[in-house]
Amino acid sequence: MNPNESLYVNLGGAEGLTRLVETFYAKVQRHPGLGPLFPADITPVMEKQYQFLSQFFGGPALFSEQHGHPMMRARHMHVPITPERAEEWLACMREALEDTGIAEPLRSVVLNRLSGPAHHFVNTNEG
Repeated sequence: MNPNESLYVNLGGAEGLTRLVETFYAKVQRHPGLGPLFPADITPVMEKQYQFLSQFFGGPALFSEQHGHPMMRARHMHVPITPERAEEWLACMREALEDTGIAEPLRSVVLNRLSGPAHHFVNTNEG
């Protein structure tokens, strides 16, 4: 990990982030608690996730350019997100980071950065 570079660059830029998003959503779709929350055609979700993560990790502001301010909690209010689902989401991301060869300490830095938003999206204790 190069601390002088953005997380976006450290993750491999557009190519690395695309690989991470694809690996992550394959896991999410197979997950019994998360998969049913997503549409059968996951492609638009993956595109938005790529755009958001690009911006969130210090790369191009693709999400804002396409969709305006992220307002991610508001955009997720229609989905019942429990504390358990937030943790399951993070576990899928942890596995995706491992599977795509993201080593420590970068893996922990990325997970720590995503942990805040994942728990901020929690909107119910029942789901």
